[in-house]
Amino acid sequence: MRRMTGKTKLSITAITGSLLAVAFILYLVGLQQPNKIVLVISTVIAGYPILIKAIQALRMKAFSIELLVSIAIVGALYIGEYVESAIVSFLFLFGAYLEARTLEQTRSSLRKLIDMAPLEATVLRDGERRTLPVDDVLVGDLVVIQSGEKVAVDGKVVSGQAFINEAAITGESVPANKRTDDTVYSGTILDHGYIEIIAEKIGDDTTFAKIIELVEEAQESKTKTEKFLEKFANLYTPAIIVLSVIVYLFTWNIEFTLTFLVIACPGALVISAPVSIVAGIGNGAKNGVLIKGGEIMEKLAKVNTVVFDKTGTLTKGRPEVTNVKSFTMEENDLLRVVAEAEMVSEHHLGQTIVKEAKARSLSLRNKPDNAEIIKGNGIRVHIAGQQLTVGNRKLMMESGILISPEIDIYAIEREKLGNTAIFAAIEGRVEGIISIADQIRPEAAEAITKLRAAGIKQFYMLTGDNRYTAELVASKLGIDHVFAEMLPEDKVSKIQELQDAGKHVAMAGDGINDAPAIATADIGLAMGGSGSDVAMDTADVVLMADKLDQFAHAYSLAQTTVRNMKQNTFFAVGTVVLLLLGVILQKVFLASGMFIHELSVLIVILNAVRLVRYTSEQRHRNKSTASLPVREVV
Repeated sequence: MRRMTGKTKLSITAITGSLLAVAFILYLVGLQQPNKIVLVISTVIAGYPILIKAIQALRMKAFSIELLVSIAIVGALYIGEYVESAIVSFLFLFGAYLEARTLEQTRSSLRKLIDMAPLEATVLRDGERRTLPVDDVLVGDLVVIQSGEKVAVDGKVVSGQAFINEAAITGESVPANKRTDDTVYSGTILDHGYIEIIAEKIGDDTTFAKIIELVEEAQESKTKTEKFLEKFANLYTPAIIVLSVIVYLFTWNIEFTLTFLVIACPGALVISAPVSIVAGIGNGAKNGVLIKGGEIMEKLAKVNTVVFDKTGTLTKGRPEVTNVKSFTMEENDLLRVVAEAEMVSEHHLGQTIVKEAKARSLSLRNKPDNAEIIKGNGIRVHIAGQQLTVGNRKLMMESGILISPEIDIYAIEREKLGNTAIFAAIEGRVEGIISIADQIRPEAAEAITKLRAAGIKQFYMLTGDNRYTAELVASKLGIDHVFAEMLPEDKVSKIQELQDAGKHVAMAGDGINDAPAIATADIGLAMGGSGSDVAMDTADVVLMADKLDQFAHAYSLAQTTVRNMKQNTFFAVGTVVLLLLGVILQKVFLASGMFIHELSVLIVILNAVRLVRYTSEQRHRNKSTASLPVREVV
């Protein structure tokens, strides 16, 4: 019955409410028999859907709250307590309607997302503009978007410029300026401007579709607390029926027994956890944070240690070549040959070198042969008949390539300035160093401060970069422990070591290179890259706007949601205990007991709805900044 549509509940509630009003008028004018008839009709109309729901649950071998209420209604009719039967059925139905209406608020974020789904797209085909249903758009189509229109696909801008509201994807309210080669996402809105994009992802493959799917799945998933309460309720309900029979056998008071039956309903208890979780997940989605379910929410609230990758997590992930140092050849010749080698690499530093070569209009004509990608260290290839080794110091040492003191001193100087030094060796001899630097995210320091104030005890940085650059970043952000020049498997081992020490670990990475570490941690958190597939698939929490302050919000939200869930559970149990005491002391009766019972359900829901409007600033507003501990560098 509690899954009936809102309109149906409202209609039946209105009818039974009107009948109760008529019955009251008949009572006032002294028409007792018509009054009883109207009360019975009202009971039947309101009680029928309750009884049907109870029977349906029994067929599924489940004991529902509706079963207890149905027994109470039938019992009240049997003993001639028509006023009690009518009021109990009306209050339960009216409570169910108000409950459904209020619960809708907790799912408002998902509903708003779904409402933003694009339905049509304007496509250029055969030189003509055609408006097509979004399902008819094909990968490779040229899609035109004008002011006020929704972006219907994920794609890359090939022409034009526009400001796009990406709040549905990232939670950011400030429009993003999109130009040629920038990526745009389905479900976003073009505020003003004009762009043409090439469709790269369509339909269910778009970032927007995946977000909706993930949020829907998350809201349906259950925490350990929810699973326990469901099992408890399934045992509790038949136990109450048996206990009611025992009460009747001892008291021979049917009205007292029926009141006991209704008062013992675990309605508020059953919904106390799920309503909080749904509201919390909805809040996260509204703020660009995808938390994949209630169990993840509970685990996130327990985290006391956070491990960060550096590049793409603490830094912007948009590194740039700051210097090309060649020892034996022209600077551009060195850059060109290294870029040719990196054409086969997917690593962000390799792609940065390729981008710099293209920016200098260098011709990358030679294709690398026998490419060997050494994960976490670099690449070894053959270019134009020569062996080229590009990577870090460790790769040079493992390849038996000597780094002279002069070259090493130069590399260290660049690293102390915050650069990553990429060594380039041809035929076993270091020919030059390409320096690459990345900027620290502007919100990183504040996010770490908020996380520390919220209860995170220690912060670690695990990076494959050199120790000088790692230490420089850590010193600016106040990170406790730094482990540099680590391979992906080293990061996994370190996380396992922390877990073995009893720490609840969250690992924050870019969702691609750090996938093994993210999967190993108690909570895997990915900088979503506005929805990279690996980030969504691997991580437990995805930050869609690629901003660390979203992590601070997610952590505070998880703690607040779990606390809200505990508040609801405590209140629900306390209400039942107090009502049972009232019944025993004969201070609470059938109708008044049902009223208080339904009121407790609504209070639990309203308490959870507060999470929809929750902001992390509410938690941090009056908190002082914690002192930064001494940093350990390894």
